[in-house]
Amino acid sequence: MGVRWARTNNLVGTVLDEYFKGPGATEKTSYGWIALYNGFTGYDSFEVRDGVVHVYLKGTCDRAGATYTIADLLTRNLKQFPEIRFVKIYDENGATQNPNGLSDSIPACLQP
Repeated sequence: MGVRWARTNNLVGTVLDEYFKGPGATEKTSYGWIALYNGFTGYDSFEVRDGVVHVYLKGTCDRAGATYTIADLLTRNLKQFPEIRFVKIYDENGATQNPNGLSDSIPACLQP
């Protein structure tokens, strides 16, 4: 866990951009930060509606047996802001397990 400062008026976009930048050299060596991508290379778009952020990822999903995934990290990072109550993450095909309603949702390919 750590802090990365970024000036913005677009909190969700900045969180996603900073996440996909990955850790810098100091963050890797001094803090031991690593990045989990599970085959995703970035995001195509996102939208926030009624406290729910919908994030559309690009790349090819690959859970590779991991029990902790990019979905866990993105959800935790985005929910640090009080205006974000739920996070719905979509795979490269635009699919997520629970696209409707007030709940978190991840693609089936990231399900443990």
